[in-house]
Amino acid sequence: MHEDLLNGLNEPQREAVLHTEGPLLVLAGPGSGKTRVITRRAAYLARTVVAPRHILAITFTNKAAREMRERIESLEVDRGMTVATFHAFCARMLREYHDVAGLPRNFTILDREDRRKLIKQAVEECALHDANWAPGKIEPVISRAKNALQGHADFTESASDWQARQIAKIFEAYETLLTRMGGLDFDDLLMRVALMLEKNASFRDQLENRFRYVLVDEYQDTNLAQYRIARMLARDRENLCATGDPDQSIYGWRGADIGNILSFERDYPRANVVKLEENYRSTKRILAAADALIASNVHRKAKTLWTQNAEGARVRVTEFETSDQEAKFIAEEIRRLSDEGTSPKEIAVIYRVNSLSRGIEEAVLRAGVRYQVARGVEFYNRKEIKDVLAYLRLLVNPADEMSFLRAVNTPPRGIGDTTVDRLVQMARSSGRSVYETVMGGGLEGLGRSAGKVRQFGELLRLLGESLAKPAADAIAFVVSQSGLRAHYGQVVDDEGSAMGNLDELISAAAELQSERPDATLVDWLEHTALQSEVDSVKSEGGRVTLMTLHAAKGLEFDVVYIIGLEEGLMPFFREDMASDEEEERRLCFVGMTRARKSLTLSLARFRMIRGRFERSVRSPFLRELPKDQLEWVEADDEEPDARREKKSSRLPDDIDEWSVGTVVQHPLHGLGRVIGMTRTRLTHVDVEFDDGSTRQWVLEYAPLTRVELESQADCD
Repeated sequence: MHEDLLNGLNEPQREAVLHTEGPLLVLAGPGSGKTRVITRRAAYLARTVVAPRHILAITFTNKAAREMRERIESLEVDRGMTVATFHAFCARMLREYHDVAGLPRNFTILDREDRRKLIKQAVEECALHDANWAPGKIEPVISRAKNALQGHADFTESASDWQARQIAKIFEAYETLLTRMGGLDFDDLLMRVALMLEKNASFRDQLENRFRYVLVDEYQDTNLAQYRIARMLARDRENLCATGDPDQSIYGWRGADIGNILSFERDYPRANVVKLEENYRSTKRILAAADALIASNVHRKAKTLWTQNAEGARVRVTEFETSDQEAKFIAEEIRRLSDEGTSPKEIAVIYRVNSLSRGIEEAVLRAGVRYQVARGVEFYNRKEIKDVLAYLRLLVNPADEMSFLRAVNTPPRGIGDTTVDRLVQMARSSGRSVYETVMGGGLEGLGRSAGKVRQFGELLRLLGESLAKPAADAIAFVVSQSGLRAHYGQVVDDEGSAMGNLDELISAAAELQSERPDATLVDWLEHTALQSEVDSVKSEGGRVTLMTLHAAKGLEFDVVYIIGLEEGLMPFFREDMASDEEEERRLCFVGMTRARKSLTLSLARFRMIRGRFERSVRSPFLRELPKDQLEWVEADDEEPDARREKKSSRLPDDIDEWSVGTVVQHPLHGLGRVIGMTRTRLTHVDVEFDDGSTRQWVLEYAPLTRVELESQADCD
C-alpha cells in the first residue's frame, strides 16, 4: 500500500517517511535526498493519517517552498496543505488573525531599505544625528533584539549603559513610526506570532488543532522565535519532524542557533533519530575532502558521509599570483568547458563576500561568457520598481506614510517639499493619516498647491480601482495611469533598462498568478517583500551563476569554483564583527558540497582590496583537507619565458633608479617616499605618503611613477 511513495528510497529514507507519530529528527547530510524524504513523508501523512489541511511544512526560501509544493502536488495529494517559509507562514497568520494581533489586515512589510529609512527618521525624531547613529549600525541591534523576542520595552529595561539607552530611544521611536504606518519588519513577523502563541491560549489552541503535523526543513538555521513557533505548534501532540544538518548551520550572524538542532533529543526525549548519510550528488573525492574539513568542528552530530558515485577527479587547488589572474583563468576555463559541451547553467563561481564578484564579472564578460549574479533583492531596490511598489503599498494600506511620501511627487507633478511638510503637519494635528488628509478635503491651507494635491487625490481614487483586479493587471494599470510608464519612457539610464524592469515586474506578478490563481495584490506584495538572493537564480537560460556561499545553500552544479581561499576571506574576518571559525568552516563545507563532478578551490597571493593589491595568506582550511584527494596547481596560462618577459615588462622602465628614498607619485595619494623595497617573484615597495600613511604595493601592478631627482627638493 502506497508503495509508490517508497519506491527508490534507501532504508533510512523509508524509515523517515513511514514515521507517523511523535517527534522525528532527520539528520540529512548534503545531497542525501532530504527534499525527497520531506515531500514523500508529507504525502504519506496526507494519504494515511490526516487531511492535508492539518499538515504544515516550513522551509527557509521561496524557491525551496515552491519546489516542495510542486513535488507534493505531483504525488497525487489533495490540495490544502500549507507549504511556506517561516516568514510567509507568519505573515499569513497575522493577516488572518489581524484583530488578535492588533494590526490592520493589509499591513505593510518593510524591506531592508525601507527599514533603514524608517530608522533614520527615528534617529531624527530623537534629536540625534545619523552620522553618529547610523541606521546601518542600529538595524542589526534592533534585529537581534527582536530575534531574541525582545520588544522595545524589554530592550529599554535591559539597557545598561548610555549607548544602549540611546539605542532604546531610537528603538521606541522606530516602533511608534511602524505602528503609525501600519507596518511590520521581517523580524516582527516571527516575533509577533511567537509571542502570540506563548501568551494567547485561544490562538495557540486554534493553530495547534489546525496544524497537527509540523515539518520544519533546515532546522539548524532556526532562531529563537522560529524555534518557539515550532515548539508551541507541536506542544501537545509532539508531531514535529525536524530535518537538517548541524554541519550546514551558516546563519549564526543573523540569530540562527545551532543549539536548536543539537538539543532536539533533549527537548523531545522520545524522538526517533534517522541519519541520511548516503550522498547522491558528489563524487567520492569531493565528498571525502568536504567530510575531512568538517570533521575539525566540535559542535556537530557525527555522521559518516558516503556515496556510490564515481571516484572522480581530485579536488583542485589553484594558486595564482594575483586575483586578476585568478579571474582570467576561471573565465577562460569556463568558456572552454562551454565550448566542449558543459552547459553554463551547470557551472557556478562562489565567493565569501559580494565584493569578490567584480573581478569575476569583468573576466567572464571579456571571455564572452553569459552569466547571472544571485542578487535577487537588488531588482526590487531599483528606483523605478520602488516607485511602483510605493503606489501599490499605499493603495492596500492607506496608513503607509512612507509610501505616500514617495508616490506624491513621482513622477514630478509640482508638489514641493514645503507642501508635503504642510500636509504632514495637517495630518498630525488632525490625528489622521496623510492619505486621509488628502482624500478628505480641507486643503485650503496649502495655498496655490492645493489644486495639485487634489489632483493627486483623484489619481489615487482612480488607481484604487485596481484593487479588484488580478495582481499583474493591477500593476499594469498603476504603471500606466500613474504616469510612471510615460515618465520612464523618457528616462535614459546607464543600462536603458528602466522600462524593461517595469515590464519584468508585471511578468513576475503574472507568474505568481499562474502558480496561485487566487493570489491577491496583497499576496503579491507580500511575496516580493519576502524575496531572498537565491530566489532570483534561474536554472534555465544557459548562464553561469555567480553567488555568495550563503546564496549557494540548497543548490548544486556539475562544476564549482570557490575563490578567495585566503585568511581573512575564508575564514572571513572583519575587525568590527565577531568571527566564528566553526561557522566559517561549515560555510566552506556547504560550498564544497554544491559540486557534483568538479571542484576547484582558488587563492591569490595578492588580491585587489580597496583599490590596491595586498599580500594574502593561504586559508588554514586548506591545511585541513586530505592531501591524497587534492591536486595543487600553480596556474598560469603562459610559458615560463613569456611569463618572465611579461613580468619584467610591467616594471617601470627606470626600475634601476628605484631604491629606498626614491620619491614617487600616486594618482590618488600624491607624493610619497619609498621606505622599503623587496624583490622576490614580484617587486614590493613600502611607500610613506605626505599625509603620514604608509602603504605596501606590488610595483608591477601599482600606478606609481618615480619623480625626477631634481624635483625632490620640492618634497623635502
